[in-house]
Amino acid sequence: MHAIARFAKLVPLAAALVSSLPALADGPPEDGATWGWGLGLGVASSRNAYKGFERDNGLYPLLQYENRYVKVFGPGLDVKLPSWQINESQKVNFSLVGQYDLGSGYEAKDSDVFVGMAERKSSFWVGGKLEWENDLVNVSAELLGDASGESKGTRFSLGLSRTWHIGQHWMLTPRAVAKWHDSKYTDYYYGVRDSEARAGRAAYRGDSGVNAEVGLSVMYLIDRQQSLFLDVGVNSLSSSIKHSPLVDRSTENNVFFGYLYRFR
Repeated sequence: MHAIARFAKLVPLAAALVSSLPALADGPPEDGATWGWGLGLGVASSRNAYKGFERDNGLYPLLQYENRYVKVFGPGLDVKLPSWQINESQKVNFSLVGQYDLGSGYEAKDSDVFVGMAERKSSFWVGGKLEWENDLVNVSAELLGDASGESKGTRFSLGLSRTWHIGQHWMLTPRAVAKWHDSKYTDYYYGVRDSEARAGRAAYRGDSGVNAEVGLSVMYLIDRQQSLFLDVGVNSLSSSIKHSPLVDRSTENNVFFGYLYRFR
């Protein structure tokens, strides 16, 4: 079960990559046109920080849909709001976001460290996102709250990225992202309740903290409809997560490689 959950953490990365496809072709569609559907296949490999979790590898189908109003990729939905065109080189995009985060949570059977613990369920997150596009570095900010009430937590991320186009087919995008999470999020997914404490697993109440991620996305546009994309990333966990008795690593890492065919 947790193999699928780990793949879900990579879905936002793939969504960001494939949404760049129009820019690598002949520019974005004209107003009123649609980007349409996309189908593909992805290979995911990730290493989670929970004790007893080995590296997960899997092959998964990809489904994308985008038009001028919405963007759907996997369990994520963005509702596009009117953008602000500052000048020819600067634009601010706004959107409402909904994400079903299958990549969080666990069951007692997932690892020996969870034996005797209550299930931690995945959450549905809603909020807003802002993206400032400019010639120097793109800035993104996202604020999400747990609408499902599982963790009752809040998350905020601030990211920087820069895209280089190499010829007509290649695109390289390095990124750096700071991801803040509140104490409710940490306590739910990484905490240990008093009733769950045992020898070798002390009670633990989590605090807020900031994870730091660096990564690189690479895309190769085969033609106007076909593309290959690769994403690699390393996530350095906050001290509040690293100190949890459920964790035995200070970092998480992932690799995602995929192929997408876009119907026009």
